[in-house]
Amino acid sequence: MSTKQTGFTLIELMVTLSVLAILLTIGIPSLQMFIQNSRLQSQSTALVGDFNYARSEAVRRGSPMAVCASADGATCSGAQTWETGWIVFNDANTNSAVDVGEQPLLRAAPALGGNNTLRAGRALIRFDAQGYSVGFPTTFSACDIRGAGSARGVVLSQQGRVRSGKATEPEFAAVACP
Repeated sequence: MSTKQTGFTLIELMVTLSVLAILLTIGIPSLQMFIQNSRLQSQSTALVGDFNYARSEAVRRGSPMAVCASADGATCSGAQTWETGWIVFNDANTNSAVDVGEQPLLRAAPALGGNNTLRAGRALIRFDAQGYSVGFPTTFSACDIRGAGSARGVVLSQQGRVRSGKATEPEFAAVACP
């Protein structure tokens, strides 16, 4: 009476492990790049969404709205480094500060994850009651450890229109990473 043995031979196991090692060697860097790209895109999309929200609220309420960099989620930091987060608030008296008499904060964005940076030439963006951006056009640079080649840009025009895209696109040529 003979019994049939089941299982893997040593050669089958070694071939399977070799194929698995090759797939992981190829796949893990691609997965990391995918995660980094997705993180940058979602962070820049969040900023675009908050700008569009502030602009629409300014028109809807007939009152100036502001978006500024904020480290504590309650007050403007006055810095041009936006990776610590930002807030959206009604700036009725246009003093670039959250005041007691004004309505409470409308939105507060948390700090960016992944050690990413978000920089601009301005610490505060204000939309007037017609939805126009007060001041000069601004380009925001969203960067990670890979540098400018993988960065994303957010461009705010003086008319209040917001666009975002990859730094490799011609209209986002002004994107610079620290």
